[in-house]
Amino acid sequence: MDKKTIEELKDCIRNIPDFPKKGILFRDITTLLANGKRFKQAVEMLAEKYRDKTVTKVAAIEARGFIFGGVIAYNLNAGFVPIRKKGKLPAEVYEVTYDLEYGSDTLQIHRDALTPEDKVLLVDDLLATGGTALATARLIEKSQAKIVGIEFLIELSDLQGLTKLKDYPVHSIIRF
Repeated sequence: MDKKTIEELKDCIRNIPDFPKKGILFRDITTLLANGKRFKQAVEMLAEKYRDKTVTKVAAIEARGFIFGGVIAYNLNAGFVPIRKKGKLPAEVYEVTYDLEYGSDTLQIHRDALTPEDKVLLVDDLLATGGTALATARLIEKSQAKIVGIEFLIELSDLQGLTKLKDYPVHSIIRF
């Protein structure tokens, strides 16, 4: 990856202190998304490693992961699979509940979204502690599909999310 382009992408991300609560520095990607050139570069960088991996499905985590997941699926000629919060999918689902800093959450995927033959690329905008991504990987594995990679636009390195995902091929474009 081109270091200059990565820095240009990084420069497009707005930092908002004390959001959503005091002490948190929020990395706002809406400024990158609004820049057509940078958004396109980000999508191309997220997809480039998988062009020769015969990805059959791209799964993405609600909600910002959808922004990248659908476009990457299109670029890879793959299907798109949304991973949603509980109660948002209308057909039979697999689900996984996982712990958050304060409480828990549940993610779901349609039971017929993936097959054991599928090669899945999991995409999300941000890797923080890794809890959501790990839960999503386990959810995908309930269908017996193979995860060929997990891609993030941003990784917050100091939160050590990679340690939870050590059993998977993980990559991020921008590190803070």
